[in-house]
Amino acid sequence: MTIIVAHPSHAKIDWWIEQLTPLLPGWTLRSIHDPGAPEDVTYAVVWKPATGTFLPFPNLKAIVSLGAGIDHVLADTQLPRQVPIIRTVGTDLTQRMREYVALHVLRHHREMPAISAHQREKRWQQLIVPPATRRTVGIMGLGNLGGAAATTLAALGFETLGWSRTPRELAGVTTYAGQAGFDDFLGRCEILVCLLPLTEATTGLLNAELFAKLPEGASLINAGRGPHLVEQDLLAALASGRLNHATLDVFNVEPLPEAHPFWTHPNVTVTPHIASLIDAPTGSRIVAANIARFEETGHVEDLADAARGY
Repeated sequence: MTIIVAHPSHAKIDWWIEQLTPLLPGWTLRSIHDPGAPEDVTYAVVWKPATGTFLPFPNLKAIVSLGAGIDHVLADTQLPRQVPIIRTVGTDLTQRMREYVALHVLRHHREMPAISAHQREKRWQQLIVPPATRRTVGIMGLGNLGGAAATTLAALGFETLGWSRTPRELAGVTTYAGQAGFDDFLGRCEILVCLLPLTEATTGLLNAELFAKLPEGASLINAGRGPHLVEQDLLAALASGRLNHATLDVFNVEPLPEAHPFWTHPNVTVTPHIASLIDAPTGSRIVAANIARFEETGHVEDLADAARGY
């Protein structure tokens, strides 16, 4: 019984194999670059697999995504659609997203980008902001990560809104659902956080039309996926003052190209896809437990729905 690991970084393949091996006794862990006998491979643990990665393996039981999203798996145009996809979600990943969202919402709320600019200019200027109870923050996407982020912001005192495709209920959070509630939700968001999965419907959703529905001078945090954002529309919204600042953790091209204007834009904060970054020591425990459970029962809680895209 063989499990292959596929990742754009050879070093990270070795890291994952090293961490997973003691947690999966009786299994052989191999790199996608040296998979051994194809018929022995029954599971694939992957991040951004190349097109056609899974075609050589006729006995594949499941694909394990090294992350909560599966868009990077579905991008494979030769993906065997009958093979289940398991998401990697756990308390450590959720905690990291809660930290990231709380950090950057607070940065926007307390005007820290402007204060940092004042420091560089050696300018002493006290900016007065309302308390969190009078600041409205909206979260788009109320899955495991989004729901945890929303309840964290509510606990900090923010007036917290949440929007999702289907109705959800969260303590301390005013929720909206579907297209019917979308405009009302956007119209109240002084700080908008995108944690949506990437699907055909959400690609390009962060665009000029959406920005026009936000309050004047709103801020944006995108920790979902790069293709959610129409980059030129964001630059135009910042130039016009429609948006005040944007914190971006995900991009259409990663790593972000050196010449990209986001790097030096005074109203953009760039973070290198670290909001809920999975590491092998943490993630291997989740991956190993999911593989063992799926092997025994044929089901895990974090089984993705490929038709929905998440």
